[in-house]
Amino acid sequence: MESASDRRSPAVLLVSVFALLTAGLVAYAETQAFAWDEGFHILAAQLIKHGKRPYIDFVFSQTPLNAYWNAGWMAVFGESWRVPHAMAALCSAGAAILTAGFVFSRFPVAGWRLPGALIAGLSVGLNVVVVRFGGIAQAYGLGTLALTAAYCFGVRAVERRSAVSAGLAGLGCGIAAASSLLSAAASPVLLIWILVYHRAGLRWPKFAAFVLGHVVPFLPVLWLFIQGPRQVWFCVVQYNALYRESDWPGALRHNLEIFTIWIDCGPALLLLLLAAGGLLFIYFRSGWEPQRKAEFYLCAWLSGALGVYISMVRPTFSRYYIFAIPFIAILAVAGLYAAGSSLYKADRPWLPVQVLALLLSFGLAKSLYEERDNMVWGDLEKTARKVNEVSRPRQRLYADEAIYFLTRREPPSGMEMENSHKFKFAAAELKLLHLIPQAELNRQVQAGAFDTLETCADEDDIKERGYAKVYATSAAAGECTVFWNKR
Repeated sequence: MESASDRRSPAVLLVSVFALLTAGLVAYAETQAFAWDEGFHILAAQLIKHGKRPYIDFVFSQTPLNAYWNAGWMAVFGESWRVPHAMAALCSAGAAILTAGFVFSRFPVAGWRLPGALIAGLSVGLNVVVVRFGGIAQAYGLGTLALTAAYCFGVRAVERRSAVSAGLAGLGCGIAAASSLLSAAASPVLLIWILVYHRAGLRWPKFAAFVLGHVVPFLPVLWLFIQGPRQVWFCVVQYNALYRESDWPGALRHNLEIFTIWIDCGPALLLLLLAAGGLLFIYFRSGWEPQRKAEFYLCAWLSGALGVYISMVRPTFSRYYIFAIPFIAILAVAGLYAAGSSLYKADRPWLPVQVLALLLSFGLAKSLYEERDNMVWGDLEKTARKVNEVSRPRQRLYADEAIYFLTRREPPSGMEMENSHKFKFAAAELKLLHLIPQAELNRQVQAGAFDTLETCADEDDIKERGYAKVYATSAAAGECTVFWNKR
């Protein structure tokens, strides 16, 4: 008979490991995590906190839920980049824990549930993409957590008469898509799977509950659309569908390079091979019951749909694939079980699990070491201090989005997003959409419209732009340069 201490041991091990993993993710997020594009995301959150509306009052090329999420936490804990970083890291840790929880409760081989749960969670939490980008102000952390939760609720929905789990699955998919449209491909896949593998209750109430749950996170978009349909349509739909690659002539070749980058990444290649092996094992050799197989097939459908969809985005980036990582990790557990059972011993799971955990840890350490000299928020804080030192509060500032955020200075209209300077619409349209063409911006700089100018461009670009002809004084600060004292 199993004792109470025997029942507590797995729980203690899981809690201990994932507490350490969570602490590590938060520690990295609070010190080293940084991506240049998060500047306009975190600035958008700050503007929202100050009462501004995305699309209506400033340009923002994303669905807004993550920005509202960050604004809400900054309203509680203060306007610091550390606040959204901490919350994003906790969301990424939550995705790892949910992935482990699914394997612990649903993996068909009882002896592999605990070790499989550990390696599933570690495959998410030790993934270099999750560590580097799951703890920044962009929507990767929140979206990954929401999708993983949606999967868990979707699996429950097919075996319960109530439509509540289906509604929660739709809510999770909606939260992810309302935070980043990069995750949108998961929604139809999960809904179709629920309807096809439905076993209890009625299909149509579950369909309605899923759709209703999916719509709820988009209510802010609907509210904003009522106020400014042209602005919302441009920012959410047209910008992403038509204009993302307008200033990137090599976007297709870039995408092909990104799609094959996993070949040169040992941990990613290993995880993909294990996932593929797991899928083959489940289909041909597992002998598992059909419903259990279907839950793992769903991981393949979700990761495949997300992978194809994200690969079609131009330009795409390797960090976009973060949304598929939990589902690949679940399949990888099946692959590790198949390999360990065939090449070692089916009843001795811990050795292959330990080997894989070590390989993932070494791969992560190597990658982070190679990126140790990258720009971080601490560098930009030095730049912001210099900007505040040489600028009076009401003076006009030309700066990157992150500097506006750090200096607590509201950007001039049209300066909220660097990538918005590529449009050449009619003057009325530019004003409505809060856009400034790059040529007009350059003209304003040369005309002395800005009292202080900050840039992180390199020396050759600075020389080409002629900033020294406009400003008498400049100084390096952090990784950037600040110009002031107009000639």
